[in-house]
Amino acid sequence: MQIRRAKSIDAEALVVLINAAFRLGEGHIILGDRITLETVQFLLAKGEFLVAEDEDALAGCVYLEARGDRCYLGLLSVDPERQRSGVGSTLMRDAEERSAQAGFRFMDLRTINLREDNRLFYKHRGYTETATEPLPSEVRTKVPCHFVNLSKQL
Repeated sequence: MQIRRAKSIDAEALVVLINAAFRLGEGHIILGDRITLETVQFLLAKGEFLVAEDEDALAGCVYLEARGDRCYLGLLSVDPERQRSGVGSTLMRDAEERSAQAGFRFMDLRTINLREDNRLFYKHRGYTETATEPLPSEVRTKVPCHFVNLSKQL
């Protein structure tokens, strides 16, 4: 498996991958798709996606965005058929290493409070909870929930 920076040609495949991964993990919490093609294109211009790829298929992705001396990490997504195979850990390790080499001092991310599996995954990687915040008003949920912010010094 190789990790590379996504290109604009990857946008449609990223939408499919992210929505499939989030539907599996958050389908019982969030109504509708997680992301649109327009949002992926906007994010590609604002930050970067790293993709894990093998045999010409995307196995996973993660989004990185510079915010001062901090790097925001979001949309960690792994193809549902490849979850729990190490793809997410590989993407996290690569994202953290690239961010540290680029001079970022901290990595920040957020997850939904009801995603205990995500929170444990990040805590095992050294992230600590720093705050909570509400979901954006346009996000429709099936149950009450909020974001939990986590951070790690690189």
